Amino acid sequence: MDYRETHTQAVAAAKAGLSERTARRIDANVHKPASRKRTWRTRQDPLTHVWEPIVLPLLNQVPDLPAIDIFEHLCEFHPDKFDTRTRRTLERRVNHWRQLHGPDQMVTFAQEHIPGEQGIADFTVVGSPVTVAGEPAPHRLFHYRLTYSGWTFAEPVWGGESYTALASGLSRAYEASGGVPKEQRTDSLSAAYKNRQEQDDFTSRYEQFCRHYNVKATRNNRGQAHENGAIESPHGHLKPRIERALQIRGSYDFESRQAYAKFIAQIVARHNRRIASAFKVEQRQLQPLPTAPSVNYTEELVRVSRTSTIMYKRVTYTVPSRLKHARVLLRAFDDRLELYCSGIHTLTLERLFARNQERLHSVNYRHLIESLVKKPRALRHYRWRDELIPEGDYQYIWQWLEQHHDPDRACHLMVRLLHLAHKSNQEQALGRYVLAEIRRGQFPCLMQCEKRFLDQPSEIPTINVNQHALSQYSALITQGAAA
Repeated sequence: MDYRETHTQAVAAAKAGLSERTARRIDANVHKPASRKRTWRTRQDPLTHVWEPIVLPLLNQVPDLPAIDIFEHLCEFHPDKFDTRTRRTLERRVNHWRQLHGPDQMVTFAQEHIPGEQGIADFTVVGSPVTVAGEPAPHRLFHYRLTYSGWTFAEPVWGGESYTALASGLSRAYEASGGVPKEQRTDSLSAAYKNRQEQDDFTSRYEQFCRHYNVKATRNNRGQAHENGAIESPHGHLKPRIERALQIRGSYDFESRQAYAKFIAQIVARHNRRIASAFKVEQRQLQPLPTAPSVNYTEELVRVSRTSTIMYKRVTYTVPSRLKHARVLLRAFDDRLELYCSGIHTLTLERLFARNQERLHSVNYRHLIESLVKKPRALRHYRWRDELIPEGDYQYIWQWLEQHHDPDRACHLMVRLLHLAHKSNQEQALGRYVLAEIRRGQFPCLMQCEKRFLDQPSEIPTINVNQHALSQYSALITQGAAA
């Protein structure tokens, strides 16, 4: 309030809590409020002997040289001129110099996003030590985000940044969001771009994918990951949330890949609930989904070997022995392999990924057991014997058999046991029962096991026959023979 407009100078000064002298100076426009900031030094400048002769030449030569590097240089080469306790003073002085004389800094440009305009996707490596059934499970996350609302989709990817991983992730993300954005943004993924020229260098499969969903594909400049800030920054939020959730869970181990994928989906769902209102606005602007999903797999013709196996990407898979020597169509998805024989879906296998130059083997005893039961001794030196015998109870049973029986007898009993597990379809229950009997000191009788775990054959039902009709039918047969 301006008291001077309605009161005399003395009254206005009293009401404002000022002296009359100060009031006169204010009216004369000569009053200068005292500055509370100290402008003089209370001690000698500790950088006097090093700033101009040493530090400034370094900053002029390398303007972005970190202050910590300058500090270490002074400590090592000029300890007689520099007090090592003045590191913070040096950092403030360097920062002040850069604000006055340093180079221009990179500026972040706030972007205005339009609902339904852009979706952005990327892969990111997860550093948390996740295990599946006790085995290390290195993996990536496929991360998709609508830039306007921040709606997110994420799923684990167990292989590399392949086309199948990209296409599968985008297809499921579009389906989960209920629509397709007008523009799909990525970095220069080799799964989507040939990266040999500046324009029109889509891979044919990714071009077909985008045409199928009626989405325009764009990317940032090569090697400029920061240009995808709308997804790179959320990487830095999602992965710590996953790590904290794992710590709260108390275990990094999951019983299956599906269980871990469900765990990731729950974390993402909690985030999406917080932005539900913005997502509803954006969802109305998304393009409709096509009537059928796009192709998100690769095809290859393979021949089943005489060992009833196929090879794909340095991984050997067993298949049912009836397919031996057959030529089958293999469809490779990101998480599974599907086999088609004569155009008919025959088998689905969980896909494994070999890293670096290693070779993996996926051996299922059910595929080979009918042949193995006819020559059980082949188990002893079978190349993939350890992979064929199921982990857990059956591995302990095999070790016990090797210790208490000769090799041929051990192979015979193990093969018979696996054959029974296959026929009864009670692998876990049978393994627990046999292991419990072994702990009592003896291997159970296999015939008793069959009676216990195989379904009892049902009795043949009795059919009531009309005796009169049967006699008439017999007479007709007799007459026909006589004729």
